[in-house]
Amino acid sequence: MQELEADYLRRSITVSCQQIVLQIGGLGWENEFVDCTLYQRYTVLDAKKLGHETARKIQAKAHHLPLQSESVDMVILPHLLEFDAQRFQSIREVERVLKPEGLLVVLNFNPWSLWVRYQYLWDKKMADSWTGHFISRSRMLDWLKLLNFEVTGVSEFSLDRVHSTQGNSITNRHSTFASAYAIKAIKRRYQLIPLTPVKNERQSLYLANTVNSARSEKHD
Repeated sequence: MQELEADYLRRSITVSCQQIVLQIGGLGWENEFVDCTLYQRYTVLDAKKLGHETARKIQAKAHHLPLQSESVDMVILPHLLEFDAQRFQSIREVERVLKPEGLLVVLNFNPWSLWVRYQYLWDKKMADSWTGHFISRSRMLDWLKLLNFEVTGVSEFSLDRVHSTQGNSITNRHSTFASAYAIKAIKRRYQLIPLTPVKNERQSLYLANTVNSARSEKHD
């Protein structure tokens, strides 16, 4: 699963190496999908300062990001929301710091997966830490929609392959065979276009009719 997700993230980082990429939640194997010597503005933010040694790090909470609004070009959330008790505030903070038209990539475990459920029941420690934190794909899509994100792609990770859908093919259905899923989205900002009042054209029509009538009388 780690190899599949690393390959997915490697292909998902399509921004320039001069742009700011923020990963919230350290993994420790960032070197498998990003070259931090090339992406010098790639930053890992984690409350415990986790992350690969080559990555630039910020020690902070996800629900209170010490960053300016609209200052980040891309945000990656790798299995953060499942373990975040304040995940609703965290996703709002992500929306705040992300630039308009900025990219968001979310990785979550699939709560309907039989494999994940097996691990949940087998590992008591995991079960305690995940209580109430499973997030379905449909719920994640609803959250992003409320925050004016446009979802451009959804991928599902099985133990041996990745299945991706894009555009109009994206649905809210869930799979019991996928162990995890990923969502790509773009932060949209729609500006209202003021409507100018429609001019009253009655006067001009009246004048035209008057001219035509005058011409007709003169002809007679």
